[in-house]
Amino acid sequence: MDFDHIIVGAGSAGCVLANRLSACGRRRVLLVEAGGSDRRFWMRVPLGYGRTFFDPRVNWRLQTCADPGLNGRRGYWPRGRVLGGSSSINAMVFVRGLPEDFDDWEAQGNPGWGWADVAPVFRRLERFAGGDPGWRGRDGPLPVTDPGAQLHPTCADFLAAGVQAGLGRSADINGPDPEGVTTYQITTERGLRASAATAWLRPAMGRANLTVMTGALARRLTFEGTRATGVELRHRGQVVTARAHGGVILCAGAIGSAQLLQLSGVGAGERLAACGVAPVHSLPAVGRNLQDHLCIDHLYRARRPTLNDALGTPMRRVWAGLRYLATRAGPLALSLNQAGGFVRSDPGATRPDLQLYFSPLSYTRAPSGRRPLMHPDPFPGFLLGAQPCRPASRGHLEIRSPDPTAAPDIHPGSLSDPADLAALLAGARLLRRLAATPALAALIAQELSPGPTVTDDAALVEDIRARASTVFHPCGTCRMGPDPATSVVDARLRVHGLEGLRVVDASVFPAVTSGNTNAPTLMLAERGADLILEDTRA
Repeated sequence: MDFDHIIVGAGSAGCVLANRLSACGRRRVLLVEAGGSDRRFWMRVPLGYGRTFFDPRVNWRLQTCADPGLNGRRGYWPRGRVLGGSSSINAMVFVRGLPEDFDDWEAQGNPGWGWADVAPVFRRLERFAGGDPGWRGRDGPLPVTDPGAQLHPTCADFLAAGVQAGLGRSADINGPDPEGVTTYQITTERGLRASAATAWLRPAMGRANLTVMTGALARRLTFEGTRATGVELRHRGQVVTARAHGGVILCAGAIGSAQLLQLSGVGAGERLAACGVAPVHSLPAVGRNLQDHLCIDHLYRARRPTLNDALGTPMRRVWAGLRYLATRAGPLALSLNQAGGFVRSDPGATRPDLQLYFSPLSYTRAPSGRRPLMHPDPFPGFLLGAQPCRPASRGHLEIRSPDPTAAPDIHPGSLSDPADLAALLAGARLLRRLAATPALAALIAQELSPGPTVTDDAALVEDIRARASTVFHPCGTCRMGPDPATSVVDARLRVHGLEGLRVVDASVFPAVTSGNTNAPTLMLAERGADLILEDTRA
Protein backbone atom coordinates (compact mmCIF):
# COMPACT_ATOMS: atom_id res chain seq x y z
CA MET A 1 0.00 0.00 0.00
CA ASP A 2 1.59 3.23 -1.17
CA PHE A 3 0.41 6.72 -0.24
CA ASP A 4 1.67 10.27 -0.23
CA HIS A 5 0.70 10.89 3.41
CA ILE A 6 -0.12 8.45 6.21
CA ILE A 7 -1.95 9.87 9.23
CA VAL A 8 -1.92 7.69 12.33
CA GLY A 9 -4.96 8.35 14.51
CA ALA A 10 -8.40 9.60 13.45
CA GLY A 11 -8.93 11.78 16.50
CA SER A 12 -9.43 15.52 16.61
CA ALA A 13 -6.19 16.33 14.78
CA GLY A 14 -6.21 13.37 12.41
CA CYS A 15 -9.68 14.14 11.07
CA VAL A 16 -8.69 17.75 10.35
CA LEU A 17 -5.53 16.66 8.51
CA ALA A 18 -7.32 13.96 6.51
CA ASN A 19 -9.71 16.58 5.19
CA ARG A 20 -7.14 19.28 4.50
CA LEU A 21 -4.45 17.08 2.92
CA SER A 22 -6.89 15.26 0.63
CA ALA A 23 -8.79 18.37 -0.45
CA CYS A 24 -6.77 18.95 -3.64
CA GLY A 25 -7.72 15.49 -4.94
CA ARG A 26 -4.17 14.66 -6.02
CA ARG A 27 -2.40 13.49 -2.87
CA ARG A 28 -3.15 9.93 -1.79
CA VAL A 29 -3.90 10.02 1.94
CA LEU A 30 -4.30 7.09 4.33
CA LEU A 31 -5.95 7.69 7.69
CA VAL A 32 -5.38 4.86 10.17
CA GLU A 33 -7.59 4.37 13.23
CA ALA A 34 -7.40 1.54 15.80
CA GLY A 35 -11.06 1.99 16.73
CA GLY A 36 -14.21 1.80 14.68
CA SER A 37 -17.09 3.91 13.43
CA ASP A 38 -18.57 6.82 15.37
CA ARG A 39 -22.05 6.07 14.05
CA ARG A 40 -23.51 5.15 17.43
CA PHE A 41 -26.67 6.56 18.97
CA TRP A 42 -25.19 7.50 22.35
CA MET A 43 -22.21 9.06 20.62
CA ARG A 44 -24.43 11.60 18.86
CA VAL A 45 -26.61 12.33 21.90
CA PRO A 46 -24.70 15.07 23.75
CA LEU A 47 -25.28 13.74 27.27
CA GLY A 48 -24.46 10.27 25.99
CA TYR A 49 -20.83 10.85 26.94
CA GLY A 50 -21.77 9.34 30.28
CA ARG A 51 -22.41 6.08 28.42
CA THR A 52 -19.15 6.12 26.45
CA PHE A 53 -16.99 7.07 29.44
CA PHE A 54 -16.13 3.42 30.22
CA ASP A 55 -17.16 1.73 26.93
CA PRO A 56 -14.21 -0.40 25.68
CA ARG A 57 -15.65 -0.38 22.16
CA VAL A 58 -14.86 3.33 21.77
CA ASN A 59 -12.52 4.13 24.65
CA TRP A 60 -8.93 3.14 25.45
CA ARG A 61 -9.84 3.28 29.18
CA LEU A 62 -6.29 4.06 30.31
CA GLN A 63 -5.14 3.96 33.92
CA THR A 64 -2.24 5.80 35.42
CA CYS A 65 0.34 4.38 37.77
CA ALA A 66 -0.09 5.10 41.47
CA ASP A 67 0.23 8.87 41.84
CA PRO A 68 2.19 9.89 44.97
CA GLY A 69 0.76 13.41 45.00
CA LEU A 70 -2.77 11.99 45.18
CA ASN A 71 -2.20 9.56 48.04
CA GLY A 72 -1.10 6.82 45.67
CA ARG A 73 -4.40 6.76 43.80
CA ARG A 74 -4.51 5.48 40.22
CA GLY A 75 -6.26 7.83 37.82
CA TYR A 76 -8.69 6.82 35.10
CA TRP A 77 -7.95 8.51 31.76
CA PRO A 78 -10.57 7.92 29.06
CA ARG A 79 -9.26 8.43 25.52
CA GLY A 80 -11.30 8.08 22.35
CA ARG A 81 -10.75 4.86 20.36
CA VAL A 82 -13.11 5.69 17.52
CA LEU A 83 -13.41 8.00 14.52
CA GLY A 84 -13.26 11.48 15.99
CA GLY A 85 -11.14 10.28 18.91
CA SER A 86 -11.78 12.07 22.17
CA SER A 87 -13.90 14.70 20.38
CA SER A 88 -16.47 11.90 20.00
CA ILE A 89 -16.63 11.13 23.73
CA ASN A 90 -15.75 14.39 25.52
CA ALA A 91 -17.99 16.89 27.34
CA MET A 92 -18.05 19.14 24.21
CA VAL A 93 -16.96 22.34 25.99
CA PHE A 94 -15.37 24.67 23.42
CA VAL A 95 -12.72 26.94 24.95
CA ARG A 96 -9.86 28.43 22.97
CA GLY A 97 -7.79 29.36 26.01
CA LEU A 98 -6.30 32.72 26.85
CA PRO A 99 -4.26 34.73 24.30
CA GLU A 100 -1.31 34.71 26.69
CA ASP A 101 -1.17 30.89 26.45
CA PHE A 102 -0.10 31.06 22.82
CA ASP A 103 2.23 34.01 23.30
CA ASP A 104 3.92 31.79 25.90
CA TRP A 105 4.27 29.04 23.27
CA GLU A 106 6.01 31.48 20.96
CA ALA A 107 8.22 32.81 23.75
CA GLN A 108 9.47 29.26 24.35
CA GLY A 109 11.12 29.28 20.93
CA ASN A 110 8.20 28.44 18.65
CA PRO A 111 7.78 31.19 16.04
CA GLY A 112 4.40 31.30 14.34
CA TRP A 113 2.45 30.07 17.37
CA GLY A 114 1.71 33.37 19.13
CA TRP A 115 -1.83 34.67 19.55
CA ALA A 116 -1.57 36.90 16.47
CA ASP A 117 -0.79 33.78 14.41
CA VAL A 118 -3.36 31.38 15.84
CA ALA A 119 -6.35 33.73 16.31
CA PRO A 120 -7.23 33.70 12.57
CA VAL A 121 -7.04 29.90 12.62
CA PHE A 122 -9.51 29.71 15.51
CA ARG A 123 -11.88 31.97 13.56
CA ARG A 124 -11.48 29.85 10.44
CA LEU A 125 -12.40 26.54 12.06
CA GLU A 126 -15.59 27.53 13.90
CA ARG A 127 -19.18 28.27 12.91
CA PHE A 128 -20.65 30.37 15.71
CA ALA A 129 -23.66 32.66 15.40
CA GLY A 130 -22.86 35.03 18.29
CA GLY A 131 -20.03 37.07 19.67
CA ASP A 132 -17.85 39.76 18.16
CA PRO A 133 -17.66 39.06 14.38
CA GLY A 134 -14.12 40.39 14.34
CA TRP A 135 -13.19 37.77 16.92
CA ARG A 136 -15.46 34.80 16.18
CA GLY A 137 -15.80 32.65 13.06
CA ARG A 138 -19.06 32.36 11.14
CA ASP A 139 -18.34 29.92 8.30
CA GLY A 140 -16.01 27.21 9.64
CA PRO A 141 -16.62 23.47 9.57
CA LEU A 142 -17.19 23.07 13.34
CA PRO A 143 -20.56 24.20 14.73
CA VAL A 144 -20.32 25.85 18.15
CA THR A 145 -23.51 26.52 20.09
CA ASP A 146 -24.40 28.85 22.93
CA PRO A 147 -27.08 26.85 24.79
CA GLY A 148 -28.57 30.05 26.20
CA ALA A 149 -32.11 29.54 27.46
CA GLN A 150 -31.68 25.73 27.51
CA LEU A 151 -29.29 25.93 30.45
CA HIS A 152 -30.57 24.95 33.86
CA PRO A 153 -31.97 27.93 35.85
CA THR A 154 -29.43 27.36 38.65
CA CYS A 155 -26.72 28.59 36.26
CA ALA A 156 -28.12 32.08 36.89
CA ASP A 157 -27.46 31.60 40.62
CA PHE A 158 -23.84 30.69 39.89
CA LEU A 159 -23.36 33.70 37.61
CA ALA A 160 -24.85 36.02 40.21
CA ALA A 161 -22.55 34.50 42.84
CA GLY A 162 -19.52 35.14 40.66
CA VAL A 163 -20.40 38.81 40.33
CA GLN A 164 -21.12 39.07 44.07
CA ALA A 165 -17.70 37.52 44.78
CA GLY A 166 -16.04 40.17 42.63
CA LEU A 167 -14.98 37.81 39.84
CA GLY A 168 -16.62 39.78 37.03
CA ARG A 169 -18.79 38.59 34.17
CA SER A 170 -17.70 37.58 30.66
CA ALA A 171 -20.16 37.69 27.80
CA ASP A 172 -18.02 35.29 25.70
CA ILE A 173 -15.22 33.09 27.05
CA ASN A 174 -13.87 32.87 23.48
CA GLY A 175 -14.23 36.59 22.84
CA PRO A 176 -12.04 39.64 23.42
CA ASP A 177 -12.87 39.75 27.16
CA PRO A 178 -12.72 36.11 28.34
CA GLU A 179 -12.19 36.82 32.06
CA GLY A 180 -15.08 36.35 34.47
CA VAL A 181 -17.87 33.90 35.12
CA THR A 182 -19.85 32.86 32.08
CA THR A 183 -21.78 30.04 30.45
CA TYR A 184 -19.96 27.51 28.31
CA GLN A 185 -20.33 27.06 24.57
CA ILE A 186 -20.44 23.50 23.27
CA THR A 187 -19.79 21.69 20.00
CA THR A 188 -23.30 20.68 19.06
CA GLU A 189 -25.69 21.39 16.21
CA ARG A 190 -29.45 20.98 16.32
CA GLY A 191 -29.18 18.89 19.46
CA LEU A 192 -26.50 16.51 18.14
CA ARG A 193 -22.82 16.24 19.08
CA ALA A 194 -20.44 17.78 16.56
CA SER A 195 -17.03 16.10 16.55
CA ALA A 196 -13.92 16.28 14.41
CA ALA A 197 -15.34 13.26 12.57
CA THR A 198 -18.66 14.91 11.73
CA ALA A 199 -17.15 18.32 10.94
CA TRP A 200 -14.01 17.37 8.98
CA LEU A 201 -13.81 13.67 8.21
CA ARG A 202 -17.33 12.79 7.03
CA PRO A 203 -17.36 15.55 4.36
CA ALA A 204 -14.06 14.17 3.01
CA MET A 205 -14.77 10.44 3.09
CA GLY A 206 -16.21 10.37 -0.42
CA ARG A 207 -12.94 11.50 -1.98
CA ALA A 208 -11.24 8.84 -4.07
CA ASN A 209 -7.81 9.87 -2.83
CA LEU A 210 -8.65 9.41 0.88
CA THR A 211 -8.56 5.92 2.41
CA VAL A 212 -9.86 5.51 5.96
CA MET A 213 -8.77 2.26 7.59
CA THR A 214 -10.54 1.44 10.88
CA GLY A 215 -9.68 -1.42 13.22
CA ALA A 216 -6.03 -0.93 12.29
CA LEU A 217 -3.54 -0.80 15.15
CA ALA A 218 -0.24 0.91 14.38
CA ARG A 219 2.53 -1.38 15.65
CA ARG A 220 5.58 0.67 14.73
CA LEU A 221 6.98 3.11 12.19
CA THR A 222 9.36 1.93 9.48
CA PHE A 223 12.58 3.78 8.64
CA GLU A 224 15.25 3.86 5.99
CA GLY A 225 18.16 5.50 7.74
CA THR A 226 16.77 8.63 9.36
CA ARG A 227 13.73 8.86 7.10
CA ALA A 228 10.31 7.53 8.14
CA THR A 229 8.97 5.49 5.27
CA GLY A 230 5.72 4.05 6.56
CA VAL A 231 3.73 2.30 9.25
CA GLU A 232 3.43 -1.36 10.20
CA LEU A 233 -0.20 -2.15 11.02
CA ARG A 234 -2.26 -5.01 12.36
CA HIS A 235 -5.52 -5.10 10.42
CA ARG A 236 -8.06 -7.91 10.29
CA GLY A 237 -5.64 -10.33 11.86
CA GLN A 238 -2.84 -9.59 9.40
CA VAL A 239 0.33 -7.51 9.74
CA VAL A 240 0.66 -5.17 6.77
CA THR A 241 2.96 -2.25 5.97
CA ALA A 242 1.76 0.99 4.42
CA ARG A 243 4.40 3.16 2.74
CA ALA A 244 4.38 6.96 2.72
CA HIS A 245 6.28 8.84 0.02
CA GLY A 246 5.41 12.27 1.38
CA GLY A 247 5.63 11.61 5.09
CA VAL A 248 4.07 10.04 8.18
CA ILE A 249 2.05 12.22 10.57
CA LEU A 250 1.35 11.02 14.10
CA CYS A 251 -2.01 12.17 15.46
CA ALA A 252 -2.45 9.48 18.11
CA GLY A 253 -2.79 11.93 20.98
CA ALA A 254 -0.82 12.79 24.09
CA ILE A 255 -0.47 9.12 25.03
CA GLY A 256 -0.51 7.30 21.72
CA SER A 257 1.96 9.42 19.75
CA ALA A 258 4.71 9.19 22.36
CA GLN A 259 3.98 5.48 22.81
CA LEU A 260 4.28 4.78 19.07
CA LEU A 261 7.52 6.73 18.81
CA GLN A 262 8.99 4.67 21.64
CA LEU A 263 7.73 1.41 20.12
CA SER A 264 9.50 2.48 16.91
CA GLY A 265 12.83 3.07 18.64
CA VAL A 266 12.59 6.86 18.96
CA GLY A 267 13.20 8.07 22.49
CA ALA A 268 15.66 7.52 25.33
CA GLY A 269 17.89 4.75 23.95
CA GLU A 270 18.80 2.99 27.20
CA ARG A 271 15.19 2.82 28.35
CA LEU A 272 14.01 1.50 24.98
CA ALA A 273 16.70 -1.17 24.91
CA ALA A 274 15.71 -2.26 28.41
CA CYS A 275 12.16 -2.74 27.10
CA GLY A 276 13.34 -4.87 24.18
CA VAL A 277 13.09 -2.16 21.52
CA ALA A 278 16.08 -1.52 19.26
CA PRO A 279 16.91 2.20 19.40
CA VAL A 280 16.63 4.00 16.07
CA HIS A 281 17.05 7.65 17.06
CA SER A 282 17.93 9.17 20.43
CA LEU A 283 15.34 11.73 21.49
CA PRO A 284 15.10 11.73 25.30
CA ALA A 285 12.15 14.13 25.51
CA VAL A 286 9.72 11.60 23.99
CA GLY A 287 7.17 10.82 26.71
CA ARG A 288 8.44 13.56 29.04
CA ASN A 289 6.83 16.93 29.87
CA LEU A 290 3.42 15.29 30.50
CA GLN A 291 0.95 17.91 31.74
CA ASP A 292 -2.69 17.81 32.76
CA HIS A 293 -5.29 19.89 34.54
CA LEU A 294 -6.22 18.76 38.04
CA CYS A 295 -9.56 19.82 39.51
CA ILE A 296 -11.16 19.83 42.97
CA ASP A 297 -14.96 19.59 43.17
CA HIS A 298 -17.20 20.68 46.00
CA LEU A 299 -20.56 18.95 46.15
CA TYR A 300 -23.77 20.50 47.49
CA ARG A 301 -27.30 19.50 48.28
CA ALA A 302 -29.68 22.13 46.90
CA ARG A 303 -32.86 23.71 48.22
CA ARG A 304 -34.39 23.94 44.75
CA PRO A 305 -34.67 21.45 41.86
CA THR A 306 -31.58 20.74 39.76
CA LEU A 307 -30.99 18.33 36.90
CA ASN A 308 -31.11 15.57 39.52
CA ASP A 309 -34.85 16.13 39.61
CA ALA A 310 -35.14 15.90 35.82
CA LEU A 311 -33.14 12.66 35.58
CA GLY A 312 -33.30 11.12 39.05
CA THR A 313 -36.02 8.50 38.49
CA PRO A 314 -36.73 6.00 35.67
CA MET A 315 -39.91 7.81 34.63
CA ARG A 316 -38.18 11.17 34.48
CA ARG A 317 -35.40 9.71 32.39
CA VAL A 318 -37.99 8.23 30.02
CA TRP A 319 -39.66 11.62 29.77
CA ALA A 320 -36.32 13.35 29.11
CA GLY A 321 -35.55 10.76 26.42
CA LEU A 322 -38.91 11.19 24.72
CA ARG A 323 -38.49 14.95 24.79
CA TYR A 324 -35.07 14.63 23.21
CA LEU A 325 -36.27 12.27 20.48
CA ALA A 326 -39.16 14.59 19.66
CA THR A 327 -37.41 17.96 19.87
CA ARG A 328 -33.62 17.41 20.18
CA ALA A 329 -33.85 19.56 23.29
CA GLY A 330 -33.78 19.16 27.06
CA PRO A 331 -31.04 17.86 29.36
CA LEU A 332 -29.90 15.15 26.93
CA ALA A 333 -29.04 17.84 24.36
CA LEU A 334 -26.48 19.56 26.60
CA SER A 335 -23.25 19.07 28.47
CA LEU A 336 -23.26 19.01 32.26
CA ASN A 337 -20.47 21.60 32.40
CA GLN A 338 -22.90 24.44 31.84
CA ALA A 339 -21.16 27.43 33.42
CA GLY A 340 -17.78 28.42 34.80
CA GLY A 341 -15.13 30.79 33.56
CA PHE A 342 -11.58 32.09 33.83
CA VAL A 343 -11.02 33.98 37.09
CA ARG A 344 -8.23 35.18 39.37
CA SER A 345 -7.77 33.46 42.71
CA ASP A 346 -6.43 36.75 44.04
CA PRO A 347 -6.96 40.29 42.70
CA GLY A 348 -3.18 40.67 42.60
CA ALA A 349 -2.73 37.84 40.06
CA THR A 350 -1.35 39.12 36.77
CA ARG A 351 -3.90 37.15 34.74
CA PRO A 352 -6.64 34.56 35.30
CA ASP A 353 -5.17 31.53 37.05
CA LEU A 354 -8.23 29.37 37.73
CA GLN A 355 -10.94 27.84 35.58
CA LEU A 356 -14.29 27.25 37.29
CA TYR A 357 -16.98 24.68 36.52
CA PHE A 358 -20.63 24.69 37.55
CA SER A 359 -22.68 21.54 36.93
CA PRO A 360 -26.36 21.53 37.98
CA LEU A 361 -26.20 17.82 38.82
CA SER A 362 -24.54 15.59 41.41
CA TYR A 363 -23.73 11.93 41.94
CA THR A 364 -22.28 11.06 45.31
CA ARG A 365 -22.20 7.31 44.80
CA ALA A 366 -20.72 6.58 41.38
CA PRO A 367 -20.48 2.79 40.96
CA SER A 368 -17.15 1.40 39.78
CA GLY A 369 -16.91 1.44 36.01
CA ARG A 370 -19.84 3.81 35.57
CA ARG A 371 -20.33 7.56 35.19
CA PRO A 372 -24.00 8.04 36.06
CA LEU A 373 -24.69 11.34 34.30
CA MET A 374 -28.22 10.12 33.59
CA HIS A 375 -28.56 8.43 37.00
CA PRO A 376 -27.80 11.24 39.47
CA ASP A 377 -28.45 11.51 43.19
CA PRO A 378 -32.10 11.10 44.28
CA PHE A 379 -32.07 14.60 45.78
CA PRO A 380 -31.36 18.01 44.22
CA GLY A 381 -27.66 18.75 44.09
CA PHE A 382 -24.90 20.45 42.13
CA LEU A 383 -21.12 20.66 41.77
CA LEU A 384 -18.64 23.52 41.85
CA GLY A 385 -15.14 22.85 40.56
CA ALA A 386 -11.85 24.75 40.30
CA GLN A 387 -8.73 23.87 38.31
CA PRO A 388 -5.45 25.82 38.17
CA CYS A 389 -4.96 27.02 34.61
CA ARG A 390 -1.22 26.52 34.14
CA PRO A 391 0.12 23.69 36.31
CA ALA A 392 3.86 23.56 36.95
CA SER A 393 4.00 19.81 37.71
CA ARG A 394 5.30 17.47 35.02
CA GLY A 395 4.91 13.74 34.57
CA HIS A 396 6.00 11.22 31.98
CA LEU A 397 5.01 8.04 30.20
CA GLU A 398 7.05 5.10 28.98
CA ILE A 399 6.41 1.78 27.31
CA ARG A 400 6.85 -1.41 29.32
CA SER A 401 7.53 -3.80 26.43
CA PRO A 402 7.64 -3.95 22.62
CA ASP A 403 3.99 -5.10 22.63
CA PRO A 404 1.87 -2.40 20.92
CA THR A 405 -1.28 -3.67 22.65
CA ALA A 406 0.18 -3.07 26.13
CA ALA A 407 -0.71 0.31 27.58
CA PRO A 408 2.29 2.41 28.62
CA ASP A 409 3.09 3.31 32.20
CA ILE A 410 1.63 6.77 32.83
CA HIS A 411 3.13 8.78 35.69
CA PRO A 412 1.06 11.99 35.99
CA GLY A 413 3.33 13.64 38.58
CA SER A 414 0.31 15.38 40.08
CA LEU A 415 1.20 18.10 42.61
CA SER A 416 4.90 17.29 42.28
CA ASP A 417 5.48 21.04 42.13
CA PRO A 418 4.37 22.72 45.40
CA ALA A 419 2.98 25.67 43.45
CA ASP A 420 0.18 23.45 42.13
CA LEU A 421 -0.94 22.42 45.60
CA ALA A 422 -1.01 26.09 46.61
CA ALA A 423 -3.05 26.89 43.50
CA LEU A 424 -5.58 24.14 44.21
CA LEU A 425 -5.86 25.28 47.81
CA ALA A 426 -6.59 28.79 46.53
CA GLY A 427 -9.21 27.24 44.25
CA ALA A 428 -10.86 25.42 47.15
CA ARG A 429 -10.92 28.65 49.14
CA LEU A 430 -12.53 30.43 46.19
CA LEU A 431 -15.25 27.77 45.97
CA ARG A 432 -16.04 28.45 49.63
CA ARG A 433 -16.23 32.19 48.87
CA LEU A 434 -18.67 31.52 46.06
CA ALA A 435 -20.79 29.24 48.24
CA ALA A 436 -21.00 31.99 50.87
CA THR A 437 -22.39 34.62 48.48
CA PRO A 438 -26.09 35.47 48.89
CA ALA A 439 -26.93 33.95 45.50
CA LEU A 440 -25.52 30.49 46.26
CA ALA A 441 -26.15 30.51 50.00
CA ALA A 442 -29.86 30.74 49.20
CA LEU A 443 -29.54 27.69 46.93
CA ILE A 444 -27.38 25.50 49.18
CA ALA A 445 -29.05 23.26 51.74
CA GLN A 446 -25.82 21.49 52.75
CA GLU A 447 -22.20 21.09 51.67
CA LEU A 448 -21.70 17.35 51.23
CA SER A 449 -18.05 17.29 50.14
CA PRO A 450 -15.61 18.10 51.56
CA GLY A 451 -18.12 19.01 54.30
CA PRO A 452 -18.43 21.76 56.91
CA THR A 453 -15.85 20.22 59.25
CA VAL A 454 -13.08 20.67 56.65
CA THR A 455 -12.09 24.26 57.29
CA ASP A 456 -8.36 24.87 57.83
CA ASP A 457 -5.65 24.67 55.18
CA ALA A 458 -4.32 21.33 56.39
CA ALA A 459 -7.75 19.71 56.14
CA LEU A 460 -8.38 21.20 52.71
CA VAL A 461 -5.00 19.95 51.48
CA GLU A 462 -5.83 16.49 52.79
CA ASP A 463 -9.13 16.65 50.90
CA ILE A 464 -7.35 17.73 47.71
CA ARG A 465 -4.93 14.81 47.89
CA ALA A 466 -7.82 12.44 48.60
CA ARG A 467 -10.30 13.64 45.95
CA ALA A 468 -8.74 15.91 43.29
CA SER A 469 -8.79 14.35 39.85
CA THR A 470 -7.97 14.95 36.22
CA VAL A 471 -10.27 16.83 33.88
CA PHE A 472 -8.82 14.78 31.00
CA HIS A 473 -6.48 17.32 29.37
CA PRO A 474 -3.16 15.41 28.99
CA CYS A 475 -0.66 16.99 26.64
CA GLY A 476 3.03 17.82 26.15
CA THR A 477 4.64 14.38 25.70
CA CYS A 478 6.07 15.29 22.27
CA ARG A 479 6.80 18.88 23.20
CA MET A 480 7.34 21.52 20.53
CA GLY A 481 10.57 23.49 20.94
CA PRO A 482 13.91 24.33 19.36
CA ASP A 483 16.17 22.09 21.47
CA PRO A 484 16.24 18.33 20.71
CA ALA A 485 17.46 17.72 24.26
CA THR A 486 14.20 19.01 25.76
CA SER A 487 11.67 18.80 22.92
CA VAL A 488 10.51 16.38 20.23
CA VAL A 489 9.30 18.52 17.31
CA ASP A 490 10.29 21.90 15.93
CA ALA A 491 7.95 24.82 15.26
CA ARG A 492 6.90 23.21 11.96
CA LEU A 493 5.99 20.05 13.88
CA ARG A 494 8.83 18.00 12.35
CA VAL A 495 10.48 15.43 14.62
CA HIS A 496 13.98 16.58 15.49
CA GLY A 497 16.68 14.65 13.64
CA LEU A 498 14.33 12.62 11.44
CA GLU A 499 12.90 13.19 7.98
CA GLY A 500 9.39 12.54 6.77
CA LEU A 501 7.91 12.45 10.27
CA ARG A 502 5.72 14.96 12.11
CA VAL A 503 3.58 14.94 15.21
CA VAL A 504 0.37 16.97 15.07
CA ASP A 505 -1.79 16.66 18.17
CA ALA A 506 -1.98 17.82 21.81
CA SER A 507 1.23 15.97 22.61
CA VAL A 508 3.21 18.83 21.03
CA PHE A 509 1.76 21.55 23.30
CA PRO A 510 4.79 23.26 24.90
CA ALA A 511 2.52 24.06 27.85
CA VAL A 512 -1.08 23.16 28.54
CA THR A 513 -3.49 25.95 27.62
CA SER A 514 -5.52 27.57 30.37
CA GLY A 515 -8.76 25.73 29.63
CA ASN A 516 -10.24 22.74 27.82
CA THR A 517 -7.86 21.38 25.22
CA ASN A 518 -10.01 20.20 22.30
CA ALA A 519 -10.37 23.60 20.60
CA PRO A 520 -6.59 24.28 20.76
CA THR A 521 -5.94 20.81 19.33
CA LEU A 522 -8.21 21.51 16.38
CA MET A 523 -6.47 24.85 15.85
CA LEU A 524 -3.08 23.15 16.00
CA ALA A 525 -4.17 20.62 13.38
CA GLU A 526 -5.49 23.33 11.06
CA ARG A 527 -2.24 25.27 11.38
CA GLY A 528 -0.24 22.05 11.04
CA ALA A 529 -2.05 21.31 7.78
CA ASP A 530 -1.04 24.77 6.54
CA LEU A 531 2.61 24.02 7.33
CA ILE A 532 2.55 20.60 5.67
CA LEU A 533 0.91 21.99 2.52
CA GLU A 534 3.42 24.84 2.39
CA ASP A 535 6.33 22.40 2.64
CA THR A 536 4.77 20.06 0.08
CA ARG A 537 4.33 22.86 -2.44
CA ALA A 538 7.88 24.05 -1.79
